Amino acid sequence: MLAPEKLTLVAITDDLRGDAPGLIARAQAATRGGATMIQLRLKDADARTLVEVARALIASLPHDVPLIVNDRADVAIAAGAAGVHVGDEDVPPAALRRVVPSDFIIGASVGTDAEVPFAADADYVGIGPVYSTDSKHDAGAAIGTEGLAELIVQAKRPVVAIGGIDATNAAAAVMAGATGVAAIRAIFGARDPEQAARSIRAALGR
Repeated sequence: MLAPEKLTLVAITDDLRGDAPGLIARAQAATRGGATMIQLRLKDADARTLVEVARALIASLPHDVPLIVNDRADVAIAAGAAGVHVGDEDVPPAALRRVVPSDFIIGASVGTDAEVPFAADADYVGIGPVYSTDSKHDAGAAIGTEGLAELIVQAKRPVVAIGGIDATNAAAAVMAGATGVAAIRAIFGARDPEQAARSIRAALGR
């Protein structure tokens, strides 16, 4: 079972920026700053690269920080990652449940009322974009904390708020009912990912 505290601060990778060691160093810094989960999201990488980077991350991260792979359950299983995070164009959590290990973590993205059923059988739901973001070009319009709160009620499972999250607004997302928050740009795009993660954790008060 996924412990809710693992969802406090999910740091989502951006891109390799030329090499895997740099990405791994940023992930390590994020965990030192308080990231409780890392999601590997490399939209332009092939499966082989994803597996290699995932394995390197698993070997370098603290044992209590799960690694989740974006979209690719096959890559997550091949690399020995803790789980996968899927969107509405991926294999539904209900179908994944039939083929993945019993302790495999499944997260699902939800941005509208219509997408809530897709997240059935997920361990947690990523809801957003809460605020405007440039990190995901297909994220859709920001739903705000009111929209977040409405979808949290419908999701009926732990929720990670995503989209434009940083130290200035993370607390508002949690006050709306989210279990935790996720950030891409605010952590992996920061000059100092460790301090960036620490600032978000401080804003959350935990």
